Amino acid sequence: QHLTEIKSNINQEEEQKKDLTDSIQELKEELIKKKEIIASINKAAKERVERLCKSKVLFEERLGLEICRIHSEQLQFIFRHIDHKDPDKSYVFTLSINEQGDYEVTSCTPPLDCIEEFQLKVRETNNFSVFVANIKKAFTAVSYK
Repeated sequence: QHLTEIKSNINQEEEQKKDLTDSIQELKEELIKKKEIIASINKAAKERVERLCKSKVLFEERLGLEICRIHSEQLQFIFRHIDHKDPDKSYVFTLSINEQGDYEVTSCTPPLDCIEEFQLKVRETNNFSVFVANIKKAFTAVSYK
């Protein structure tokens, strides 16, 4: 009877060992899948950063637009190549998002009379690229005065 108990215990322990081995194998396979997913995400992120860097260079070189983060929650847009007499002259506006979640121009150099109108329009349409283009057009108009 004692021998039967020992044999039964051995069988139970072998079954537990098999279960643990199977669990370890499943965990290894899951880990491999997660590593593949992470590698894929990292590759996609790296490609996105490369595209953004190319876009940044394009914006700076071709469009004369530089975008910088300043202070804590503000973006500064610096336009160049606007004044054909002085292509390096900077035209700058600083943008933040107010408590209501709306775009708000906090500074503008040189000052533009139409900035309030542009802010209202971007709040209505949420078309940010048109907003930036309109400000650039207004800076261009100011440069010809």
